[in-house]
Amino acid sequence: MFSNNLRTFFSDVREAISGTEQDFTEGKLSRAILLLSIPAVLEMIMESIFVIVDIYFVSKLGATAVATVGLTESMITIVYAISLGLATATTSMVSRRVGEKKPDKASETAFQAILTGFLASLLIAIPGVLYSGKLLDLMGASPEIVFKMSGYTRIMLGGNVVIMMLFIINAIFRSAGDAAIAMRVLWIGNIINIILDPCLIFGLGPFPEMGVSGAAVATTTGRGIAVLYQLYLLFNGKKRIRLSLKHLGVNFTIIARLIKISLGSIGQNLIGTISWIALVRIISVFGSEVVAGYTIAIRIVSFVLLPSWGISNAASTLVGQNLGAKKPERAERAVMITGWVNMIFLGIVGLILILFPAPFIEFFILDSVVLNAGIECLRIVSIGFIAYGFGMVIVNSFNGAGDTSTPLKINFVAFWMIEIPLAWILAIKFGMKENGVFWAIVIAESIMTITAYIVFRRGKWKLKEV
Repeated sequence: MFSNNLRTFFSDVREAISGTEQDFTEGKLSRAILLLSIPAVLEMIMESIFVIVDIYFVSKLGATAVATVGLTESMITIVYAISLGLATATTSMVSRRVGEKKPDKASETAFQAILTGFLASLLIAIPGVLYSGKLLDLMGASPEIVFKMSGYTRIMLGGNVVIMMLFIINAIFRSAGDAAIAMRVLWIGNIINIILDPCLIFGLGPFPEMGVSGAAVATTTGRGIAVLYQLYLLFNGKKRIRLSLKHLGVNFTIIARLIKISLGSIGQNLIGTISWIALVRIISVFGSEVVAGYTIAIRIVSFVLLPSWGISNAASTLVGQNLGAKKPERAERAVMITGWVNMIFLGIVGLILILFPAPFIEFFILDSVVLNAGIECLRIVSIGFIAYGFGMVIVNSFNGAGDTSTPLKINFVAFWMIEIPLAWILAIKFGMKENGVFWAIVIAESIMTITAYIVFRRGKWKLKEV
């Protein structure tokens, strides 16, 4: 019996990685979650590797270069917020059409999402290129960063379209049930980034030595080639979503619906993003070394949280498809099972980071001030991992159902009414310095999870139409 179950498990893993034709509105939920989670987790690991690889090589240039990346990332999170918002709306609408067995409508929705994302990226790219130095100055950057390293910020903001497209198009693949494709796309982008990063930062071989700006060029190039591969698969692939000339018109009705749903999700992410920017601004009071330590620690946190977002993305797809198939109770069971899996996973990871934080920070930098700040951040923030694991699944279930306004309200209270004021009070008024900011993160995220679960159990999300 055990050997048969083991063979079945490994067979399912192979199917998940290679691609599956499974109908996720039928069959065992545990198998559906496995088939969607494995490639989604690997996809998110690939996304987090972008973050880790850049900071690893940039850290060799010193604390100022790391702080440049950290301050820029605090602005790039606005791009992530909009990208994730549009991706959430895309997942909700495309998965619902797939569940309704309307593939042509799903493809039409997919193109409208791509078009909307492209136009949104232009609104960020133009001011980002023109005012990168001024934006860094507003973030509290030192004169050295503003005048010598703003090229990194200019390239990252100017090329934000590749971030936008990666998120939206991968959401199309995942919501259709083709999560393995989204995973492979990120593999390609990461391999290119890993090769180009040291070459462009340090000037290896025939490549120019570009310093911290080289990291931006490498990342943008890797992501750009990955987007080209995505578009090739959408127009020439043989999966559930395939675009053709008949889908390339502008449908303002679908765009309006996408924007309406995405506004709630964009609002969620912008609330979190602005909160994060505010936290960086508070931390910057204590010096570039502390900002660098916080940046490295948060990169490590991002590395372990992104796989968890991959698991929660499986819940989002299952909610959308099963609501489309008129099976709300199956959707709810999928959320609860996925939530427990995610909570256990992050709980184990969090325990490791609490007990042994130093080696993870030392991997990037050995500066004593940076090291101490990073260790404290990693240890304290990891305490909240169990709450994060369950909470992100619940929030994604609302979004997968198209109910983006509920988590928007929850995030507003947790981040703006609790996290930011509490961080300032603990860090400045109570004299806890950067540790006060770290504790505020844990408290706010835990309150968000508890509130989201209470609202989820009421079940109004099951009635949402998209």
